[in-house]
Amino acid sequence: MPNYIVIKKKIKNFDKKISVSGDKSISIRWVLFSSIASGISKAQNLLLSEDVSAALEAIRKLGIKVIIKKNTCKIYGKGINGFKFNKNLTINAKNSGTLGRLILGLLVNSDKEIKLIGDSSLSKRDFKRVTDPLSKFGPTFKLSKNKHLPLTIKGVDITKPIYHYEDKGSAQVKSSIILAALKTPGTTIIKAKKSRNHTEILCKHIGLPIKVKNYDKFDLIKINRAKKIRTLNYNIPSDISSSAFFIILTSLAKSSKLLIKNVNINSSRTGAIEILKMMGIKIIFRNKRIYKGEPIADILVNSPKKIKSINCPTKFNSGAIDEFLSIFLVAAKADGISTFKDLSELNQKESPRLIWGSKILNLLGIKNIMTKDSIKIFGNPNLLVDKKIVIKGFLKDHRVFMTSVIAALSFGGNWYIHDKDSIKTSFPNFLKIINQIKNDK
Repeated sequence: MPNYIVIKKKIKNFDKKISVSGDKSISIRWVLFSSIASGISKAQNLLLSEDVSAALEAIRKLGIKVIIKKNTCKIYGKGINGFKFNKNLTINAKNSGTLGRLILGLLVNSDKEIKLIGDSSLSKRDFKRVTDPLSKFGPTFKLSKNKHLPLTIKGVDITKPIYHYEDKGSAQVKSSIILAALKTPGTTIIKAKKSRNHTEILCKHIGLPIKVKNYDKFDLIKINRAKKIRTLNYNIPSDISSSAFFIILTSLAKSSKLLIKNVNINSSRTGAIEILKMMGIKIIFRNKRIYKGEPIADILVNSPKKIKSINCPTKFNSGAIDEFLSIFLVAAKADGISTFKDLSELNQKESPRLIWGSKILNLLGIKNIMTKDSIKIFGNPNLLVDKKIVIKGFLKDHRVFMTSVIAALSFGGNWYIHDKDSIKTSFPNFLKIINQIKNDK
């Protein structure tokens, strides 16, 4: 089977109802917290992507029993210090930055050296941003080229609390420190630039010793050592980052409507929704409720008659960081010039996504001006593509692949999009749901 897809037709108008796979951020966090809980935790709708499977394999290597039957995953936690640290242990995070960075926080008290590796894409990403603060707890790290995987960590018997100013808006760094602090006597303090807050919500829900004060531009987080972590049964809600592709497909289609069921609408993740609303996209939250501390809703989207250009407020950046690639497609069809700033973090992802965003726009025939951390997009409301476009060489970045599929279905042309298997890392059912929406029946 070829590892690419061919798309030659624009999508027709549609009126559909879909369900999207479980939230990846919550799935990985559920796995890690359940592994240090005291007892059996159960999850339904756990995202069974390569990233989450890597997390399950990692805790298995640390001596934790995992059983998956049908749509239920059980993790048999052995307590906060229940990991078994074997000699010559290697943990493979594969493509998952979330797993790779967060699990280091749980290894700060390992009594043996542990090696962390990843795939070629993850091995190019910056791990110094997490090992620097974690080293203050006491463990020692050895990194390749002083910032990359593979790395080794050797923990200490008694870790010490730290103060850290997290200025990058990285939820992964913040979460890793929180996990280390739960194993550390005393009070650890994090002054953190705004980022997704699933870890803090989960800690509060299961009664862990964490206090969070929210300010305009940062959060002040205080964490104490946890004596015991209770089990967590969770029906994982749908992932808003995955849902965003279909929201944007509907935004770019004519006379179309889409309802997405049971989506996590955590305000630290809805930057894309706010941006799209400013651009004239009709998005409504229905059946809003709170589940395990997380806000959940059904999302109704109607395609607009006109898309407005935007000077995107940077306050939405952290809440839309995974969606900007596809948001650029909406700007491509906007009436006017759209500007997006302070996006250097995009190039710290699986591939340099800001650069790839500009490449895709160029292939669409959309003028754009890119700097190291910004992009200006000259929209064309009548955009229609009538040529061959080949997308490849993007370091197997799942979001580049999925964005390209949305572009092909929205604007036409003859597209050859490579590395189809890249979606296995985060959203294996993506093409299945695309076909469900395309199906006229």
